[in-house]
Amino acid sequence: MIKTIIKIDGMMCGMCEAHVNGAVRAAVAAKKVSSSHSKGETEIISDDALDENVLREAIEKDGYKVLDITSVPYEKKGLFGRK
Repeated sequence: MIKTIIKIDGMMCGMCEAHVNGAVRAAVAAKKVSSSHSKGETEIISDDALDENVLREAIEKDGYKVLDITSVPYEKKGLFGRK
């Protein structure tokens, strides 16, 4: 599994988070999408690496600015942080 972290400029509230989450879900196959306007980022958990150009286009068409995209391996943690 892969965790993709997108730094985004322009999210101001919970509705902005919902718009970004919806745009990401419509554009790529994601297991989980979570945005935070206070952190200015969106985290996506997916089975495979995601196309950065597709993500950027989906988010920026709604008026937000993608600043950075980073992907790292992701391991789901079990109960109390154990694997």
